[in-house]
Amino acid sequence: MYGHSNEPLQIDEDLSVDISTAEPATENSPAERGSARQDEHELSVCPRPPSEQPSAHSEIALLRVLDAAANRAAEALRVVDDYARFVLDDRYLTEQFKALRHDLASAMSKISPDDLLAARETLRDVGIEITTTTEQQRHDLDAIVAANIHRVQEALRTLEEYGKLIDPALGVAMEKLRYRSYTLHRALHTTSSSMARLATARLYVLLDGHSSGRECASRVESLIAAGVDIIQLRDKQLDDRQLLERARLLRKITCDTRALLIVNDRPDIARLADADGVHIGQDELCVKDARSIVGPSALIGVSTHNLEQARQAVLDGANYIGVGPTFPSNTKQFNRFTGVALLRSVAQEIRLPAFAIGGIALTNMDQVLATGLCRIAVSGAIADAGDPASVAHALAVKLARATGS
Repeated sequence: MYGHSNEPLQIDEDLSVDISTAEPATENSPAERGSARQDEHELSVCPRPPSEQPSAHSEIALLRVLDAAANRAAEALRVVDDYARFVLDDRYLTEQFKALRHDLASAMSKISPDDLLAARETLRDVGIEITTTTEQQRHDLDAIVAANIHRVQEALRTLEEYGKLIDPALGVAMEKLRYRSYTLHRALHTTSSSMARLATARLYVLLDGHSSGRECASRVESLIAAGVDIIQLRDKQLDDRQLLERARLLRKITCDTRALLIVNDRPDIARLADADGVHIGQDELCVKDARSIVGPSALIGVSTHNLEQARQAVLDGANYIGVGPTFPSNTKQFNRFTGVALLRSVAQEIRLPAFAIGGIALTNMDQVLATGLCRIAVSGAIADAGDPASVAHALAVKLARATGS
């Protein structure tokens, strides 16, 4: 089956992860638990009155179950951790999986590692030689991470159920870890799939519905021909019927092109128009509610104005983020501007597709690209241009040169 480690489960000595914001594995912090263990003996299996103590066989059997499940979970977490680190190059998700592994080890420290090792038996484990064909087959990287994230969750469920025989609090701790693994599973999958889906999407243009459908259609056609990858319909002046009419018109134009259509703020309009997705801000519907309207396959973008909001968007299941506002803009007013510092922080930490927003233009693109972000969303640079298509083409060419595409 999964085998066992020859060493007790330990916390990495070189683990340099800030888990102060991570959900604790138990009601007490690791530091508090460590302090408490200075005054108390480590928990024994089934602490009951002498007359109700389990047999030695039952005690050893329980320890074997917990030892195998803990090793299985930790080993699988390491595989997934390596995927986030080396395949996705995602610092944030790597830190989250390391924190999960750290908290698993902390929770397991309630049980004496000497007892776990004494109970371990690999030479005569009846399950070692039981295997399946699919266990030996991995077709790609995605298959590896999928198999191991499910292994983590199954092992945590075993630890949750059998851990209750040690201490009900241990079962609760494992349940919390299991639910955290579900959230990180979605974040990992969404990041990976969104990177693939938006791999060539660099230039994102926001525009209003214009005075007529014909004018709107003409503008969009010229922008797509100029190299725009994503069109967002954002119009606060049109009534709902007009907005839906424009969205459906743009859907007809974009459906046979490589360009994606996004509707701003309105998941209902996006769904009715069969748009590729919706973009929401911090004051609009949350990702969960937007997803319930647009469905599982639609893109959901989120505007983020600080690093914590960007991290939260990853965990919430967003497909991409807008990061800013970077510079002053003529199309939208902000109380403050994040500048290029936020772009740099996001580029260093998050691999979910991220578009720099706010006052981006040809004149300041070099500052944006120097941060490591290679996607931009523009509005005023196009809307205020005498020749919008020409400006869009120049932006697209600059992005292509910067990314070598």
